[in-house]
Amino acid sequence: MLQTEDNIMDNNETAATKGVIFNIQTYSIHDGPGIRTTVFLKGCPLRCLWCQNPESQVLQPEIFFDSEKCTGCGKCVQACPNGAIEICEGRSSTNRELCQGTGKCTEVCPNEARNLIGRYVTAGEVFKEVAADSIFYQRSGGGVTLSGGEPLAQPQFAINLLKLCKDGGIHTAIDTCGYARWETVKQVLEHVDLVLYDFKHMDPVEHEKYTGVSNDLILDNVKKIHHDLSIPIIARIPIIPGYNDSVENIEATARFITTELGDAISVHLLPYHKLGESKYDSLEKVGNPVSITPSSEEHMAELKKIVESFGLVVHTGG
Repeated sequence: MLQTEDNIMDNNETAATKGVIFNIQTYSIHDGPGIRTTVFLKGCPLRCLWCQNPESQVLQPEIFFDSEKCTGCGKCVQACPNGAIEICEGRSSTNRELCQGTGKCTEVCPNEARNLIGRYVTAGEVFKEVAADSIFYQRSGGGVTLSGGEPLAQPQFAINLLKLCKDGGIHTAIDTCGYARWETVKQVLEHVDLVLYDFKHMDPVEHEKYTGVSNDLILDNVKKIHHDLSIPIIARIPIIPGYNDSVENIEATARFITTELGDAISVHLLPYHKLGESKYDSLEKVGNPVSITPSSEEHMAELKKIVESFGLVVHTGG
């Protein structure tokens, strides 16, 4: 199709939209069908006690600090433009309230004790990177998935990146907690082929206790996605032992999915892993993260049977 001058200008404006991401994972097989590239956006309105990507919560770039590598040389103190770093007991320490994530300290650290997590990019830059693997998407039925954090926390960036992918013939998916105004959800999903929707807890009080927000908006949105937009949905349930893995909660989740979304919805049970727990130290967060023992294979099998008993197709893992 011949592009008009207006088309070209629109595409340029779309590609120029800036956002903050913290990872681009290629050859992903757990975030939708086929071989995919998953783009992880920073920023999330939830604060799950068990969050496995705590570096995704804050929108701006952040410093990952490895105290074992720090020699207390003080170069980072001199480089920080915000006076956020000081030397305490022979090692540097960051005042996270003052830190703006400029990354100046990472540039001068001789021991690579400091690394910047998150970078500002344009939708066009990300599209160029993900489009390089389009041949793998075509052969496998894969595509691009936006994850996080929460992609809906950066709606315009998400919209424009998804639009570029769709215009490029790439299948699009979004992994979301669903906590956003319906107007935002609707605008973003206009460019989405598949929704991976998280169900963390069915009880609104427990949901707020563990994530910081009620699930009322989340449940309302997923019903609207199903009934009003008719976009395919995969329900994803992170299994967090001691928090949401009770028989009562798993039954309530399966019952909601069957009743409100239909038994054609595929359900993925996602086992908790401990890989994220060490990240809290790297972010110098006050207090310790929860320590959770991952579910056994036997327990995961039991939960799978419970969900299957509601007539749903269930997979363990992404």
